[in-house]
Amino acid sequence: MSYFKSEHGSSFFNLKFLNLALALLVILISGVGCGEKGTSKMSGSPVGDAVVSTTAESGDTIKVGILHSLSGTMAISETSLKDVALMAIEEINAKGGVLGKKLEPVVVDPASNWPLFAEKARELIQKQKVAVTFGCWTSVSRKSVLPVFEELNGLLFYPVQYEGEESSYNVFYTGAAPNQQAIPAVEYLMSEDGGGAKRWVLLGTDYVYPRTTNKILNYFLKSKGVSKDDIMETYTPFGHSDYQTIVADIKKFAVGKPTAVVSTINGDSNVPFYKELGNQGLKAEDIPVVAFSVGEEELRGIDTKPLVGHLAAWNYFMSIKTPENKAFIKKWIAYVKKHKLPGGDKRVTNDPMEATYIGIKMWAQIGRAHV
Repeated sequence: MSYFKSEHGSSFFNLKFLNLALALLVILISGVGCGEKGTSKMSGSPVGDAVVSTTAESGDTIKVGILHSLSGTMAISETSLKDVALMAIEEINAKGGVLGKKLEPVVVDPASNWPLFAEKARELIQKQKVAVTFGCWTSVSRKSVLPVFEELNGLLFYPVQYEGEESSYNVFYTGAAPNQQAIPAVEYLMSEDGGGAKRWVLLGTDYVYPRTTNKILNYFLKSKGVSKDDIMETYTPFGHSDYQTIVADIKKFAVGKPTAVVSTINGDSNVPFYKELGNQGLKAEDIPVVAFSVGEEELRGIDTKPLVGHLAAWNYFMSIKTPENKAFIKKWIAYVKKHKLPGGDKRVTNDPMEATYIGIKMWAQIGRAHV
């Protein structure tokens, strides 16, 4: 498979893949994903049967769970992850599958309902007997399914940045922790090149990832000499759509000192937030916004004028100009067209899609390597 490279030509995705592969190898050797707590069903190959459990591969196919919200407030973000997962599985099957068997995707919709995530995870592992699951976006959905995966010894690939205060043998974290994403972004906005921000608005959706990340950022900002009076912290519920008062409050707070907004808003709430910035004439040169949970997909349907100059911090962007990324985008657009997916040629790629795609290919590749 191909891996994306940086604009400087260095294969930072090769390094990412190597690190993830080594971590996955440790997980697989420990027997995670075998379906019985504390037991490993490895026979013959030292790793092969740990990649797919005995029950999951007993038929003509190997079942792969896809656990993403296809309805509700997070569908705007997670639907593309389901689609790119199916694309990766189709590609793997076209090359013969894994361990001589085709992969069979089992797609469920937890509908942006956190308790339902846990129910669907249990259904995938116990009833469907999946070998591995790729899913979740928010940390609250991951926290919901974590006890299920640990109880049943399942394996979850989680594709989005996370708050860093969790480590489970049953979860493969492919996203960035705050020290890899949030802190460098804030350091940039503090710098002369980034505008030299002196005041900070920590604005997020009200759940574990934004609150934990902002707790870390509060400590970091204060260690840099930022007064607590120069930090504004605000949260909104999932699906929030009225940002008129919040944006007005940001404008008032910013009077007198250079100010930046650190956004951990999630899901479809990103659309009304950026629209309101435009409605109130708040430009990036006045108050820049750096976002950690908004990608190309969430914003492709709105006017670009309110977006110009604002920032996002991810490991991958569709705009990366490399042959590998060009090929990935071309395959994605062809898949969308072939399957007549909504959005057509206006569909985009983003960081969690890249993480999902690489995660599935890596899982399959290690399975093939240890037959």
